[in-house]
Parts: sequence; structure tokens; C-alpha cells
Amino acid sequence: MAPLHVLSIHRVAVIMPQTNKSVSSCGAQGQASAPDQGEPPPQDARNHGADGDADGGVDVEEQGDAEIVRSPSDPKKYRYIELSNGLRALLISDFSRTDGKGGSENGEDQGENLGRQDEDGEEEREEEGDSGEGSEEEEEENKEEEQDSDFDELDEDIAEKKKKGNSEKQAAAALCISVGSFSDPEDLPGLAHFLEHMVFMGSEKYPAENGFDAFLKKHGGSDNASTDCERTIFQFDVQKKYFREALDRWAQFFICPLMIEDAIDREVEAVDSEYQLARPSDSHRKEMLFGSLAKAGHPMGKFCWGNAQTLKHDPKEKQINTYQRLRHFWKRYYSAHYMTLTVQSKETLDTLEQWVKEIFIKVPNNGEPRVDFSHLLQPFDTPAFNKLYKVIPVRKVHALTISWAVPPQGKHYRVKPLHYISWLIGHEGTGSILSLLRKKCWALALFGGNSETGFDQNTTYSIFSISITLTNQGYQNFYQVVDFVFQYLKMLQTLGPQQRIYEEIQKIEANEFHYQEQTDPIEFVENICENMQLFPKEDFLTGDLLMFEFDPEVISAALSQLTPGRANLLLLSPENEGQCPLREKWFGTSYNKEDILDEWAQRWSGDFNLNPELHLPAENKFIASDFALKEADCPDTEFPVRIMTNERGCMWYKKDNKFKIPKAYIRFNLISPIIQKSPENLVLFDIFVNILAHNLAEPAYEADVAQLEYRIVAGEHGLVIRLKGFNHKLPLLLKLIVDHLADFRAEPGVFNMFSEQLKKTYFNILIKPERLGKDVRLLILEHCRWSVVQKYQAVMKGLTVHDLMTFATRLKAELYVEGLVQGNFTSTESREFLQYFIEKLQFQCLSAEVPVLFRVVELPKKHHLCKVKSLNKGDANSEVTVYYQSGLKNLREHALMELMVVFPVTNHSPPYLLLENHAV
Repeated sequence: MAPLHVLSIHRVAVIMPQTNKSVSSCGAQGQASAPDQGEPPPQDARNHGADGDADGGVDVEEQGDAEIVRSPSDPKKYRYIELSNGLRALLISDFSRTDGKGGSENGEDQGENLGRQDEDGEEEREEEGDSGEGSEEEEEENKEEEQDSDFDELDEDIAEKKKKGNSEKQAAAALCISVGSFSDPEDLPGLAHFLEHMVFMGSEKYPAENGFDAFLKKHGGSDNASTDCERTIFQFDVQKKYFREALDRWAQFFICPLMIEDAIDREVEAVDSEYQLARPSDSHRKEMLFGSLAKAGHPMGKFCWGNAQTLKHDPKEKQINTYQRLRHFWKRYYSAHYMTLTVQSKETLDTLEQWVKEIFIKVPNNGEPRVDFSHLLQPFDTPAFNKLYKVIPVRKVHALTISWAVPPQGKHYRVKPLHYISWLIGHEGTGSILSLLRKKCWALALFGGNSETGFDQNTTYSIFSISITLTNQGYQNFYQVVDFVFQYLKMLQTLGPQQRIYEEIQKIEANEFHYQEQTDPIEFVENICENMQLFPKEDFLTGDLLMFEFDPEVISAALSQLTPGRANLLLLSPENEGQCPLREKWFGTSYNKEDILDEWAQRWSGDFNLNPELHLPAENKFIASDFALKEADCPDTEFPVRIMTNERGCMWYKKDNKFKIPKAYIRFNLISPIIQKSPENLVLFDIFVNILAHNLAEPAYEADVAQLEYRIVAGEHGLVIRLKGFNHKLPLLLKLIVDHLADFRAEPGVFNMFSEQLKKTYFNILIKPERLGKDVRLLILEHCRWSVVQKYQAVMKGLTVHDLMTFATRLKAELYVEGLVQGNFTSTESREFLQYFIEKLQFQCLSAEVPVLFRVVELPKKHHLCKVKSLNKGDANSEVTVYYQSGLKNLREHALMELMVVFPVTNHSPPYLLLENHAV
């Protein structure tokens, strides 16, 4: 699957059916420093920048490529080269991390030290709030994790922190080949994906079958690969001093891979395992069903995953030599002139250029013309489209997706018409589709746009999708929901493209680009090597990020495609049970195809009226305009220090004197003793947090799109509020949140909507083996713990809005507020933030200290085995957790303990969850 470009504010990020080649990772994600920027950026925020040394001087011999546009905050140097064999490469020299310390200018690293520790000593990871990124299924799963704070994925958080800590010594490379699953032969579905796996099975120069993976693991690295419709990407990272050798080992996969015949059966099983893991995913099921609607013979209808049936059993029956076809596919498509390479390391550009030329000049060029599918336009101009498809999902969720297939939009990257439209469709402020649906209690979330994965955008078409997570009432009235969407689109078509709105989006993204944070090297090179296939050299770094020029004709042309007569409807719901006799071939999805009801088809074909509540968004008051750096009002410190404490709370603070950019990070933890009193209280707390977020969604949405991120999370013992972004308007957002918290209200309809949603949430958690296993493990280990089963039982009993308001009053009556501010604020301003909580909420101090630290049962020193049967009978996957308990350890021993990794396994036996405990 291709990387997702962060373009749409709210969009459908449809993932391609190929999953990544999974390899254990000790990767990196660091944040590079940025220069002192006290002035606002220009409107388009484009800057060629000086490729100078760290001290500001320019090394003539190390002059980068001046044509490549980069952010003024980007300290890296770039050079573009083309080898004589046709391979194109971008070299990135990054000497910015010279102090050996990680960190983020917004406090992302240092600011996480208020998180609680669970029984393993892992730090809590609160999930993101109203992010808007990802498909509606993925977003729904994220919200499930928010609502059930007991199930935060702590291991992932630890892995992420290790990545940030290791980023100082990481070098990375990525290579993109302009061939993908569209090129699969008809009689070998999934061959491109299979080849992506097979090239890792050793080379003539380094014949060990998994030698490259072993080399990376030994030297703190990781690798991965993915197959999209028209591109395949390989990437790895490793410690800097081993980068030259790793490059040479990796390049052999494109020069002389062994792909030994004996390894075929083993790797087929790996591909089949990925397929089996993906089968319970509703998002993947939707994709396969959608692809099947394409015209006969169009590559969108291919089974891109591949499995044991298509790559092993069928070829054997048809006497197809998979091995020979595999080698032929490699020779035909893995050619140097199809490839773009990006390498990044703490080396000079000259050194990187020498390495790349010495190593990659050996990649063969077969001279064959580049594969082209651009003549296969309008793949969904078929009778199967513009229908209603009812689908039975795996999870308990009501979801509606409205999709249009429009002409390819890649050539309009400078205008980004679909991004402009998605920004309006996905808007959550007054006058938006979601605002109207929320008032009727018909919808929980809406995402619209194009993810720019190969599935969503390729040379044959582009998809524009609007996905809505419905309530029970919304499901019953889904045609009216569709009608509101069509009304809003008609309004946009009537009013035409608005330059004010376009320039507002342009300014927001220009601000973010100007003060851009440096990303994990492996993620960065992966993104850039694909950009090199899509954009001219000057836009390698900006082509997927910036809005370059307002062109109303291009936007109007895209808008004109989004009519009711060209839309396809997909309705997912467990209520469709008994109405879906059809089965999708590869994922077994139960569905039914129906004509759109005549009364609605006739209405939409005429000049229907518009709801007066639908209108364009007003001017955004949260867009930052003051980028001045504040003068420090207290001594500089290496770590946050406590600057205020009393019986109602305390405040920690650190001024940013290192990165010097106009951003800040704020975190408050409102600790209360009543949350853990009973499973009913935990359920009411989940409902409280959801309704608070619901109440804030509309007034705070403009802050969200103005790059002011906020999260409201149900922590174990308190409400966690986290904000980050440009400091100029951050206090405005914080006060908005506190005001809504103080004046908390819950309408009966909204309460019922979230109560019903929680029933689905808890159920969806319990059918996931890894989540159920964690619940069982913590029930064994913790003295006092309420399980998800108990929470499910509590919500099923029936709670009332009166119960919620009583709980909310008690919650706010006694609190202890812990705060942390880092970045471009003064200590005086930080104290005012805490004081605002105290004055606005008017709470009393705690009568007794809340036991926020966890204590666990000491296991007897012998083996324990717990087996739990999965609640999802249709899931063929199993999960094994091996838990090691130890007593007090020193720092080195704790580090050794953290090196233990838990791997999920795929099993085709009956789905049991295994939990094994070892007392150390």
C-alpha cells in the first residue's frame, strides 16, 4: 500500500489491499531543530533556502540543489542526480542532529512525562481525538480506543518513543518502482505483491535467505515494503555507521536477487498470512467489493493481495510455473529507469552521491517502455455503479459511503481541487453537513476526500468519497442523510469556487510548512521517493503538501462530476443481516445490490430545494498571525520545573530556548476519585468525554483545521486535555475547552446516541483477540480493575441522562489539576492557564489522594497458562501474549526488559487466545 499523503482535512483514507512486509523495528522518529522565525511566512511559504553549514556558512563543494523548494525550517541539504542507467536519486544530507538528543519543538517528547504508568512500567498513550484522518472504519476504531482507556496500546507507545530516541543515529533509504498490482497477469493474481516479498530472499552477493533483515536487526534498523496499484516501495533504516553496507546489501535485491525456488512455498505462506489477517477488516472488505464494480478487464477488478490459492494451488492445477513467471516479472518491471531512490544520512552530499553511483549503477535497465494504464479511463462507467450496496460488516457499526469516480486528478496537484472540496465537505462548523446531522442525532463522524493512495487515485480515475458513521437513527434515515450531502454539493456547485476559502486553506498549510517539524527519516524518504514519481524536481518536497494556485475552472470541473446520478452508495450495518445473499469472492463479504428508490432518484434528478441551515463556513478566527518569539521571564532549565503548586493543583513549565519556533504544547490532567468507583462510573465517564467532545466539535473545529491540535481523553483517573500548535491562538482554544467543561450539558437525544454507540464500541473491543487478551491479563494482575465485560454489562442495564449529570457534578466538585506548558509561552502565562481552570470550574480540593500509581499482584514463581476463546468465531487469527513479571530493577535491567517484543501470530486452527505468564 502506498503512503498516505496528508492532504485532506477530513477525507477517506482508503488503504490498498496489500499489507506491508512486517519486520520488527527499532526505527527512529526525531524532530529536527528549526531556525528562529519571528516573522509570518509569505502566502505560499515557498523558499529555496540556503544549503549552508550548521553555522550559516555555505560550503561550495557541498552546495545542494537550489531548484528544490524546501521549508525555511528544514535544515537538510538536497541534491538530485540521474545515473546513466536511468535511475533517479535524491540525496539528503542531515547534520542537524549534532547534540545526540531527541526532542520536538512542541514538547512532543519531553511533554509526555505526565502519563501514567501501567503495571509493566509502560507509559499511557491517549488516543487522538477528533483527528479526521483515516477511513471511517479506522477512525471508529480509534474512537473505540479513546472510549475504553483501559485498552490503550502501550506497547506501541513505547516503540514510538524508542523510535524518537534512536533517530539521531538513523540513516534511511527508500526506492519506488513504477509498477504495481495493475500489472499482475490475469492467471496469477497477487504476483506483484508476491515479488515484493521474494526479492528479500537473498541475493547473489549476499545469499543468506533473510540475511538483510538479520543485518538490520543487529544494527538497530528495520525494513518494509508495500505494493500499490501502479507503484511498489521498499524502505529501510539503520544506524549511520552501517548505512553504506546496508545500502549495498539492499541494492542487490534490485541487481541480482536469488529468489530461489525452494523459498516460494514458504513466502507464499507469508503472503497468505497477510491476506488472512486482513480478512476481518471492514475497510479492506469495502475496497475489494468496490473494486469488483469496475468494468470487466480493468485492473481495478484484480485480486491484488494474492494468497495460497492464487499463487500456489491454482498454478499447480493449471501447470503454471510460478517461479519462472516471477523471474520474468522481475526482469520486465524491476528496471532502473522505472526507479526513484531517496537516501538520507548524516553524511556529506558528495559522500552520498559517491555511494549511490557506486552501488546503484549496477541496477539493470531493460530498455522496455514504461507500463501505462492511462487509456483505461472511466472504469466505473458501468451498470453496476450508481446503485445501493448493503453490506454486513464484521464490527457492529452503521456506516454510509457515497463515492464518485472522476477523471484522474494527479495532473492538477498544484490546484488540488479534491482537497478544496474535501475541506468544505468535511467541515464540522456551523452550516456544515455534519453539524446538521449531529443536531438530528443521525451521525457521529464524517470524512470526505481522496487519500491519494493508488486505490483512490491512479492514472485511470480518482475517487471522491464521503463516509459517514451513522447512529441507529441515522441508519433508519440514511436516504435523508444522502439527501443532505447532495444538497450541500448542489450549494457548492451553485456558488462556485470561493477564492477566500481557498486562500484560507492555503495560508493554514503554508504556516504549517514554514514551521514544519522534521519527521522520522524512514517515513520521510518513503514519501519523497514516491513524490519523485509524481512531481517535477522543484516540487519533490512540496507537491503533496501545498496549495499552489487558485484555478476556479479546475475546481468547478471536479465539482461538476459530483452529482447524484454519478454516485454509488454503500451502506454497512449489522441490521442488513438476512438481506445480503451475495458474497464477494475473495473476502467473503455478504452484500446485496439494489436500485436506488425511485422517489429519491426522481427527487435528485430534478431541481430540489436546499436546507437553509447549510452554508459556507465563516472566516476562521484561529489562524495564527503573530509568530514572534516571547522573552523568557525565568531561568532556562533542561527539564520542565514546577512553578506553581497549591491544594487544588500544580503547574510545570519549560520555555523553548532550543528550537525557537512559535509553537507550544499544553497538557492538563484533571484527577478525580470517583471515576474508578464502579463500572457504571467508568461508563458514565466514557459518555461524559464523548459528549464533551461532541459539544466542542463545532465551535473548536476551526481551531482543528488551523493546525491547533487538541485531544480530550478519558484517562484512568482523570480527564486529560492536550493541546499543541502555534501559540498565538492556543489560549483561545484552551479557554473554549474549559468553558464547555464548566457548562457541560447533555441533551437526552445526544445521551441516547452515545449510549448506543458505546454498546457497539465495547462489543467491537471484545471481538478483537489482542484487546480481549489484554483485558484478561490486567484482570489477573491488578488488585482492583473493572473489565470491559463489566462495562458492557453496565451500559446494557440502561443508564439515564440524570445519572450522567449527577456524575458530571460529582466529577467537577473535587479535583486536582496537574498542568504542563512547554514552548513559546512565559511562566506567567502558564500560571494563568491553571488559574483559569480553578476560577472557572470552582472545584474543591481532594479530600483524599487519588491512587494514580498502579500496584499489581505478585505472581508465584512458576508458569501460568490462560486460554480464552475468541468471541469472533469468524476470525481465523489467534493472539499469543507472553507476560514476564519482575521486581524492582535498575536502569540497565529495565532497558533489557523493554527489549522483549510481543509478536502476534496467525493460525488457521480454531481461534483461541493464549496468555502465558512467567514470574521472573
